[in-house]
Amino acid sequence: MNKAKGIFEDYIRLADGLSTEAGHRIVEVPPMRGVDEGMRRWSFYMILEHNTIVNRSISATIQQLARGEQLRGPASIDPKKDVLPSQSAGGEKLGEFRDSVNEHLRMLGSLGRLRGTKTAPHPIFGDFDAHNWTCMFPFHLGLHYKQAKHVVRTAKAEQMR
Repeated sequence: MNKAKGIFEDYIRLADGLSTEAGHRIVEVPPMRGVDEGMRRWSFYMILEHNTIVNRSISATIQQLARGEQLRGPASIDPKKDVLPSQSAGGEKLGEFRDSVNEHLRMLGSLGRLRGTKTAPHPIFGDFDAHNWTCMFPFHLGLHYKQAKHVVRTAKAEQMR
């Protein structure tokens, strides 16, 4: 099974039975690898919105690099500002997240060679070709999955009080 699809299914299991109130609850997580200081106080829905923005950016980057195109649109966002979710993110973010993963997987199936394409800079790791960006997709989902697990566990526990 595709690694991104497996991590996506883990997110869906987290969302199963999550009340709207718990999904909106902002939870502070301890310092975590890949979760910047400004990302440590998010709700589950905010994490989904962030992932959706990043998913669409990575997908656009892969597609444009594989086609030898100039990066534009979602592939040229500011990774420090344009990936931040709104505090009002709600339950609709689950469907948008699902769509971003499914669109990504369909798009990958339509592309040819991914290794050795033009490159685009990752804000931390340097220049990536389309293959490297493809590897980044599930890696990024995994980083925030750890955060999401903590947020959901805490939000559910607080709701039980």
